[in-house]
Amino acid sequence: MTVFHFFNCAILTFGPHAVYYSATPLSEYDTLGTSVKAAVVYLATALVKLVCLATFLKVSESDSFDPYQEFLKALIGFIDVAGLYFALTQLTHRNISQNHKFQAVGLGWAFADSVLHRLAPLWVGARGLEFTWEYILQGLEANANLVLSISLAGLGSLMWLRKNKPKTLIPIIYLSAVIVATMPSITSYLRRGLGWHLPKVVGFELFTSLVMAFISWQLFAACQRPSA
Repeated sequence: MTVFHFFNCAILTFGPHAVYYSATPLSEYDTLGTSVKAAVVYLATALVKLVCLATFLKVSESDSFDPYQEFLKALIGFIDVAGLYFALTQLTHRNISQNHKFQAVGLGWAFADSVLHRLAPLWVGARGLEFTWEYILQGLEANANLVLSISLAGLGSLMWLRKNKPKTLIPIIYLSAVIVATMPSITSYLRRGLGWHLPKVVGFELFTSLVMAFISWQLFAACQRPSA
């Protein structure tokens, strides 16, 4: 039963990444190399973030919400944006369209995040003797992160690669990118500041990821329309 529970949680956590790759044109255009490169950039970015967190943040004795510490975390979190910028603009990619490029980068980014932050807890915890919803919720959280990562990569693609975008949409693009990039700080406030339990936080993440994906899709579609 414990092994069955582990495999269920693992499929829920990592399966959507494989499904997304197989069910979209990414597999047809062989963008796996782009996703792998993005995953490597994510790991390097995570290392830089870890060093910055260890350098600038103090160890808190309580689990309460500290606005100053969370503000520093949010600033350090923008290192992810710099990493995505590098992955989208500086890495050499195969001759693929901008549409496929940001999806492949976002997919690799999200998969590396899930492996780094969820694989070890899943391996240790989900094989325990007692059933717990925690790792199922963790899998749902990984799905929300997948959607948010692809949305942020899409917004980054509009910011850095799309030159002829409508000027009226530029503030909306940047505002949407800031919202997605600060989602970890927002969920941290909900947990520590407002005392939300994990199911409620995960529900918020899933809802927000769908909303931001819809907004990103609409912005991308609007920027692809020929100007009048």
